Amino acid sequence: MYDPVPHPALRRLEPLIGIWEMYARGEDVGPVRTEIAWLEGGAFLHQRAFLGPETVLPEDWQAHAPFPTSCVTGYDDTADEFTVLYADGRGVARVYRADLVDGVWRQWRAAPGFHQRFEAVVDPEGGTVTGAWEFSEDGSSWRRDVEVTYRRVR
Repeated sequence: MYDPVPHPALRRLEPLIGIWEMYARGEDVGPVRTEIAWLEGGAFLHQRAFLGPETVLPEDWQAHAPFPTSCVTGYDDTADEFTVLYADGRGVARVYRADLVDGVWRQWRAAPGFHQRFEAVVDPEGGTVTGAWEFSEDGSSWRRDVEVTYRRVR
């Protein structure tokens, strides 16, 4: 039987565990149900987001909304860094680097023509996560893509 022993660094992600409602562009998009839970006894983190019957998607989002999404996060103990494998309902698949340090959750990737980064503050009380995604064609000039807020349901 496979019974992994999670690396202690994975505990840095503990504040993300739970069920959340995600909103984007203020309250224009959402709520998008987001579940974050441990996999394999805590060796990995699984995040999935999906639309519910109450989700509002503005017309300009309907054609390119990524939902459902799924991410699996693991830890590289030689680099002291997390890797996120991402896939969504559009058939998009990406690899990000990530970390959660001092209440700031970050994800980023460098890809020719489409660099991305995410930064969000995890409320010390654990009730909200607030941040934004940005993108860059060249990796140096960044533009805001979308602001997001997660509100804990449980």
